[in-house]
Amino acid sequence: MPQIDRRQALKLFAALGAAGFAAACASDESADNEPQLSDDPVRIGLVAPQTGPLKVIGDDLVNGFQLYLQLNQNRLGGHPVQLVTADEGADAKSAKLAVDSLLQQGALALTGMANSAALAGVRDTIEGATVPLIATNGVPGSLQGVLYIWSASFVDSDPSQALGGYLAGAVNRSQRVAMVAPSDDAGRDAADKFRQTFGATDTRLIETFWTEATVAPGKDFFRPTLAQLNTSNANVVYAFYTGPAAVEFVRQYRSEGLKATIYAPGGFTEGTALEDMGEEAAGIFTAMNYSADLNNAANRLFATAYQREHDLLPSASAMASYDAAQVLDRAIRLCGGSPTPQQVNLMLGRVGQIDSPRGAWQFNQPRTPQQRWYLRQVRPDGQVLSNVLLSELATLG
Repeated sequence: MPQIDRRQALKLFAALGAAGFAAACASDESADNEPQLSDDPVRIGLVAPQTGPLKVIGDDLVNGFQLYLQLNQNRLGGHPVQLVTADEGADAKSAKLAVDSLLQQGALALTGMANSAALAGVRDTIEGATVPLIATNGVPGSLQGVLYIWSASFVDSDPSQALGGYLAGAVNRSQRVAMVAPSDDAGRDAADKFRQTFGATDTRLIETFWTEATVAPGKDFFRPTLAQLNTSNANVVYAFYTGPAAVEFVRQYRSEGLKATIYAPGGFTEGTALEDMGEEAAGIFTAMNYSADLNNAANRLFATAYQREHDLLPSASAMASYDAAQVLDRAIRLCGGSPTPQQVNLMLGRVGQIDSPRGAWQFNQPRTPQQRWYLRQVRPDGQVLSNVLLSELATLG
């Protein structure tokens, strides 16, 4: 926005009041789309880390979902909502305990899940229970098309696909591109997708450096890999990490004096990770399905209300959780009467296009979003560093 930074703009929007935006958005819908109000509550289970290194993402998931409820009289599909949260923890075992507890409490549907690997670990539990789960962070490609698991966020390899195609045209013929990723399924899928879209035989793509998969690396964890990366003479590095792992990667990268430009998935610099990196994050490019400065009515409502509530700009995870609530609102409304988990799952395939803060999107056949991807860069935005929107990269899904 010319002559004004995002935080100033959002403060101006806030002065108008989120209720005014909500009324404007509601005016676009016909009376036929209004849900029939019911006194029968629906119970929604939210799985999110409340302890451990992924808690920051868990907070975003809770905040995004709760904000949608606050702006919609705590109702979904006309029913009052009983929102029950369970601690996902840091691995598949703790995530399964959380899912089991919510299923035992009679949840109509589940949402959340910060850990992609943990999501894969609860697949059989969800499918066996026949209760839909709408994931709100990255999902493994292997889960696309699973009957009861949907994604309101993205497939883990999507940022790699978006950046691979972009960098193939942006990198000079004389430059060298390297990848750094964890050696788990998500990291290998991401590296494979980047290599495929950049050009598997392109001589500019030199090597992939693998690390162990961890959500909480130590202060010297990346140094052996960075020493190898330094001797490769790469000009561009694609790094596939999120949360505390991304923070520690950047700290060690800068302290080792590496100069290659970093490109990464959006989660690399999301939320508190960007704050924890501080000035060391400056100049990093990311691909993401959302930026807080997107100029559309749905985002003005969402970003304004979120900043007023939490005094920070929303992350993509918070946005996806907000959208998951919106999707459930529509699906439950379509069920009518007293919805069952199986009916909700069926109606999730009929919700159509979602008017989202990220821009319009819809579920594709594999139950993941068809959506736009954006290129961002960490730059000064007023008095702070932010993920500033540069351009649109591609539509995937």
